[in-house]
Amino acid sequence: MTNKEQYLLGVKTALPVILGILPVAVAFAVLSEHSGLTTVETILMSILVFAGASQIMAVGMLVAGAGFLPIVLATFILNFRHVIMGTCIMNRILTIPMWKKAILCFGVTDESFAIFTTTAEKNSTPYYFAGLISVTYSTWVIGTIAGCAASQFLPTLVSRSLGIALFAMFIGLVIPNVKKNTQLGFLVILTALLNVNFNYFMPSSWAIICATLVGAFLGVFFVKEDQEEAPE
Repeated sequence: MTNKEQYLLGVKTALPVILGILPVAVAFAVLSEHSGLTTVETILMSILVFAGASQIMAVGMLVAGAGFLPIVLATFILNFRHVIMGTCIMNRILTIPMWKKAILCFGVTDESFAIFTTTAEKNSTPYYFAGLISVTYSTWVIGTIAGCAASQFLPTLVSRSLGIALFAMFIGLVIPNVKKNTQLGFLVILTALLNVNFNYFMPSSWAIICATLVGAFLGVFFVKEDQEEAPE
């Protein structure tokens, strides 16, 4: 298969993901516009950052009055998983220079990671991955632009209600894993309780960061990955 065919296959494979990315991008843009960011700042954030959950969280923290440092730390912690995902992806692409890997790593998301790491080994090429991220990246940016345009016409009540997008996103990420691992479910509840209690002693933006770090530290000791039973 030629490089062009690999790229087009990646594009074709990623097309269904548009249905999941577009609504979240629109919701982010509307929330960002109503948080005080300008249209240009909102669009540039999607172009330069390209991290859905982190962008929404950053906007939410901005609305809550969080400062620069808490926002940066919170998004860093949330996005740290990209280091692992990027490493896994690039370990399957060993034939290109490091600078090209660095460019491709910018497009690593949960969606592109899931598709690429479950594809056939013959498709583990930089061109296939470039096709994947071309779709996810362009959809996120276009969705952001569309959301900025829509925010000018949506009623204030509807715009503010889109704040639930952040909670819906994290619930959607957590629930499938909690169903498979009760220990993880306990850790999620424990972290939430820590966040509530930390709010009594520190600003809410720092409470989120501290609760996340403490929860992750505790999870190392008692959350075990479920192992499939070996066939007899």
